[in-house]
Amino acid sequence: MKKTTRCLLTAVMICIASSILFFSCGNKDASILAAIDSKKKDMKEMSGITASVDKGVVTLSGEYANADSKSMCEQSVKGIPGVKQVVDNCTVAPPPPPPSAPVVIAADDPLTKDVADAIKDYPGVSATVKDGEVTLNGDIKRASLQKLMMSLHTLKPKRINNQLTIK
Repeated sequence: MKKTTRCLLTAVMICIASSILFFSCGNKDASILAAIDSKKKDMKEMSGITASVDKGVVTLSGEYANADSKSMCEQSVKGIPGVKQVVDNCTVAPPPPPPSAPVVIAADDPLTKDVADAIKDYPGVSATVKDGEVTLNGDIKRASLQKLMMSLHTLKPKRINNQLTIK
């Protein structure tokens, strides 16, 4: 009977000890997660990051703005008491594309001169330029139209209004 009571008492003690150990790990994980949430409020670098904690191992996921933010956040999380390891599954956002070059539109006076030079080889074609827009009038052969249009596009007008009659 003493042996049975002793075995039963030992089993109860083991259950109690393992319960305390199990719940204390959960409390540590919860306190680690609370500390990470607090850091997220203080550090804008962690704004797009989510964290999970399991037995002291922190797993981060999301996207950082740049590589410096990534290393700063990792170091910050590693400094939290109770963190055993940090697994960073986050990516770094690509840099924004460079701004596109503005469209250059030729001024009317030089454009008028250049258009006159471009159409001089095409008898029967006339052109006017106003506010960067070229308006073509007259008659042209189908074979010559593409060559004329290509030469006018190289002058970079705002627009070409083709009112030519094709022969």
